[in-house]
Amino acid sequence: MKVGCVKEIKNNEFRVGMTPDNVKSYVNAGHEVYIEKGAGAGSGFMDAEYEAAGAKMIDAAKEVWDTVDMMIKVKEPLPEEYPLFHEGLILYTYLHLAADKPQTDALLNAKVKGVAYETLIERNGSIPLLAPMSQIAGRLSIQEGAKYLEKTFGGEGVLLAGVPGTPKANIVILGGGSVGTNACKIAVGMGANVTIMDINLQRLAYLDDIFGARIQTLVSTDANIEKAVKEADLVIGSVLIPGKAAPKLFKKKYLKEMKPGAVFVDVAVDQGGCGETTKVTYHDDPIYEVDGIVHYCVGNMPGAVPRTSTIALTNATLNYGLQIANKGLEKACSDNDVIYSAINTYDGKLTCKNVADSFDCYDYTDIKSLW
Repeated sequence: MKVGCVKEIKNNEFRVGMTPDNVKSYVNAGHEVYIEKGAGAGSGFMDAEYEAAGAKMIDAAKEVWDTVDMMIKVKEPLPEEYPLFHEGLILYTYLHLAADKPQTDALLNAKVKGVAYETLIERNGSIPLLAPMSQIAGRLSIQEGAKYLEKTFGGEGVLLAGVPGTPKANIVILGGGSVGTNACKIAVGMGANVTIMDINLQRLAYLDDIFGARIQTLVSTDANIEKAVKEADLVIGSVLIPGKAAPKLFKKKYLKEMKPGAVFVDVAVDQGGCGETTKVTYHDDPIYEVDGIVHYCVGNMPGAVPRTSTIALTNATLNYGLQIANKGLEKACSDNDVIYSAINTYDGKLTCKNVADSFDCYDYTDIKSLW
């Protein structure tokens, strides 16, 4: 198979879909790999390394798109890339379609086989291609939240850990999944008061076992959220329903009840965000204020640490990518039915139920009914 990777064009996105080591794995498996020149520079991977691994270096992104059978990326394609789609192309990347109707339409119209990292669910219920970025985003959320609590950024001027004789900051984490757990780990390590909420009692019991008396666990209800955020210095939104738009748990009406200069970090922004006042921001202009509350809603948080993020992501995506390249998408799914869950679009059909449920204008088609 002809496999390609282009430079990400999203604002301040420095990750790359393939490392030179990945290239070597695909080449050793008998595939041709085409890399746009400069694609890995933002993550510290130079063209000479890709070439040494066996890649063919291409000047223009369009030539890569036109040549390959399978495109491996990090972020969802942007409108400038939609005209580069072609029928039958396997697009292996994060898609986040539930928050992006124009991209959904473009993939369906071009009959692209859209394989989304974020909806691949293993037999044990884990989401292995989302997990590494969730871990990074969760840890970054506390780091970024701590920064924007500083007075120079409009925050209330609170140190998370405090010092002897002063109050610690109160952190509220909405969602106890991978993002929330990793946020909790850093928040506890920094010495803050941490409350974490989830609707799953088993998950709360698990978090209680891990962190013990260092955290407060609460069932996620509107009443509990409203009470908790009133005293919060930092709120982390980390709610996920794979492939589906995030529920709006953080209400606009809460903002006026909160401390002026408190910070809200919405890690769920890729899926539309879990805050009613959420709007996508970028690393070069990451924050805005609503009713005195600082909002940090960067849609590609792990892009701030691209070296770590690229290595972590490609460690996870390589195995499934090789299965698809070696066998073709259809045979790979037949041999490993886990891969079915990652297919969001196929031959002009929408094949992810959670994405279809997030809109009222698409019919859902079971991917297994098409073959």
